[in-house]
Amino acid sequence: MANVIPRTSSRELQFDNGTAIGMSHRWHKGQYCSILTKAGIVGCGIYALDTPAEFGQAIAIAKGTPEHPLCEPEDLFDAKIVGCTPQAEAYGITLGMTGKEAVERLLAAEETLTEE
Repeated sequence: MANVIPRTSSRELQFDNGTAIGMSHRWHKGQYCSILTKAGIVGCGIYALDTPAEFGQAIAIAKGTPEHPLCEPEDLFDAKIVGCTPQAEAYGITLGMTGKEAVERLLAAEETLTEE
């Protein structure tokens, strides 16, 4: 059943600063993954940054390669951040940090959020 496509999976992931939801989505010749927090998303390169930036959302992306695609959320842990929105930068996310470091910054930022 694990090789059936299309498919999606999600799971709770533990970090030093809290819990996030890891997600993986696959289809014929394609996949993407992300880690969702209350403050924003760390995802693979399938995410565009212009629209989330326009809406003030915190998104940081890492990029895989055809030889080493980012398929599962855990693949983002060691992947380097190659792009992010201004809101992600405001939470301390910088280019070159690991996806895990970026998730930790988003989880830490949750304490500063107010309900809107």
